[in-house]
Amino acid sequence: MTITIPADGHYVLANAGVPDSVMGNAASGALERVDITVADGTITAIAPAGWAPAPNRIDLDGGIVLPAFVDLHTHLDKGHIWPRKQNPDGTWFGALMAVLDDRTANWAAADVERRMDFSLRCAYAHGTAAIRTHLDMAPPQHEITWDVFEAMRERWAGRVELQAAGLMGPDTILDPAALRAVATRTKAAGGILGGSTAMHPENRTIMRRLVEIAGEFDLDIDLHTDESPDPAADALESLAEVVIESGFTGKVTAGHCCSLAVQADGVAKRVIDKVARAGVAVVSLPMCNMYLQDRDNTSGVRTPRWRGVTPLNELKAAGVPVAIASDNTRDPFYAYGDLDGFEVLREGARILQFDHPQDDAFAWARSVGADPAAIAGFGYAATLATDTPADLVLFRARSWTELMSRPQADRIVLRSGAAIDTTLPDYRELDDLMGPRL
Repeated sequence: MTITIPADGHYVLANAGVPDSVMGNAASGALERVDITVADGTITAIAPAGWAPAPNRIDLDGGIVLPAFVDLHTHLDKGHIWPRKQNPDGTWFGALMAVLDDRTANWAAADVERRMDFSLRCAYAHGTAAIRTHLDMAPPQHEITWDVFEAMRERWAGRVELQAAGLMGPDTILDPAALRAVATRTKAAGGILGGSTAMHPENRTIMRRLVEIAGEFDLDIDLHTDESPDPAADALESLAEVVIESGFTGKVTAGHCCSLAVQADGVAKRVIDKVARAGVAVVSLPMCNMYLQDRDNTSGVRTPRWRGVTPLNELKAAGVPVAIASDNTRDPFYAYGDLDGFEVLREGARILQFDHPQDDAFAWARSVGADPAAIAGFGYAATLATDTPADLVLFRARSWTELMSRPQADRIVLRSGAAIDTTLPDYRELDDLMGPRL
């Protein structure tokens, strides 16, 4: 785009296309033409197109305007290690072992900090205003990474609002001393209790211990559940049951939930009903799960038979709060990605098929904005309303098909009404951390 945002911060974004869904009518996918008045970094008025006065009027000619993005599920501590530690076979287990090796060898504070800052600069340039990251907590990494995260949260305050969940495997959760150590450090950092489990004979015990210690420390919960192609995986159902039985009142989020898509219809409906009753929110990671799930290289190259994602449309229809997010970025779990909230929306529409009927498609713009913001409890609400900061992303595209057909690399990102520099950091900045180029 070639428009110029006035330096004095007083202007009107005229004839903008804005989805009803980001202006308060969550269920509506209608695209409205409005004039948005900005003064001193704040949206001071939203009115039908043609209403606002002429001075400093910037005609967007129907160009779409969205609130800055919210990325509910990322892994900033893993980001960008791919050049030095690739996934040997593209599988989930191959990724797990590769990350374990790299973490043991390389995750000193300086290494994590450099990569985390690089990732945040990418997200900020693309138009993201709030991020929740999962952080590997296998002791002693929990002490190193929480320290780095706290420093980054302070450094990025006012640009990207940050939350973090301490990610533990089943062994840590089932070890009372290790679980308490992680919970204690998580509480001190103002974090969220996290974990990961899918096929495990003690899933009920794992969930019970997580919920009990979360209640004791007054922590919210955000878990990786059933990131597996096995229909017998029961972590999500176990989580919902324990939350219901315990009466836990904190926020609970479940990520991935891939097995739900390969379970029999009756089983999936039963689980979805329990998730809805428990008030558990579900975040789908469409790009990473399509990359990892149903990959089997044991007998040579094989084309996957399913997309790897959870039945998000059915969850939403059942009243479950849902969102989509980036997940991993250039690490063994996902070799690609750049923490671009628009890419998540664009690819999510194709992978999860929430793009039809097209008249309703723009309701899903909330899935990378207001919905994850509400699930996480961010201060940034990701809605377009008066008396809120003008944190906006401007596109030249005027319709859903125009928006989704291109990467929108020419978007303009406004923070507090001012256009930011959207130049992305160069990967060469990290070369000295990676060793010889592969």
